[in-house]
Amino acid sequence: MKTCQRFTHIKAGFEQDIRFLHAHAERHQGSAPAKTSAKNAMSVKRNLAQALNRHLDRCPECD
Repeated sequence: MKTCQRFTHIKAGFEQDIRFLHAHAERHQGSAPAKTSAKNAMSVKRNLAQALNRHLDRCPECD
């Protein structure tokens, strides 16, 4: 599948957020903020999928 630069940029931004949330959850295991970060990471993954699907539907460059 061929994708454009915008697709790569969107994906990279979301993946950076996911890595940050997972790292925070690992550093503070068992605490309430860590549990919240883990839940937020799952939400961000879902948002990533939605954003990329929306992009693929609308972008003429992406196959």
